[in-house]
Amino acid sequence: MSICGRSVRLVEEAERLLGRNQNREVIMNTTGTYLAVFLGSKTSPRRAAWDALSEGERRAKEQEGIAAWKAWVEKHHAAILAMGGPLGKTKKVTQRGIDDVSNEMGAFTVVRAESHEAAAKLFEKHPHFTIFPGDSVEIMPVLSIPGT
Repeated sequence: MSICGRSVRLVEEAERLLGRNQNREVIMNTTGTYLAVFLGSKTSPRRAAWDALSEGERRAKEQEGIAAWKAWVEKHHAAILAMGGPLGKTKKVTQRGIDDVSNEMGAFTVVRAESHEAAAKLFEKHPHFTIFPGDSVEIMPVLSIPGT
């Protein structure tokens, strides 16, 4: 198959998965779609204990955590709609302008599940908080945009 043919098939598959509104704009099918936000406080006791590890201990825990995270992804690959990833520094935009701010959000992932409860269960015993010093994972449904 030519590159052009593959591109057309990819676009068709994206349209099938995402859908289109009346104006043929691509829209996301949000049914059963959940946003998972990984949270962690820089001042929590878990983070303090992590920071107190020696360089060697921390590297060993990081390798253990990375392996466990990869295993989690492999186990739940069918449910992962968007792998997401780590989040960087935050800018807050208001009517007054743009400011640097801090929050507890560390990463995100988008999953599909039969229910909110089923989506939450995907993250039970996740390495974010069983190995790494993360505090929690918050899971919320992605809702349809009104009028689409």
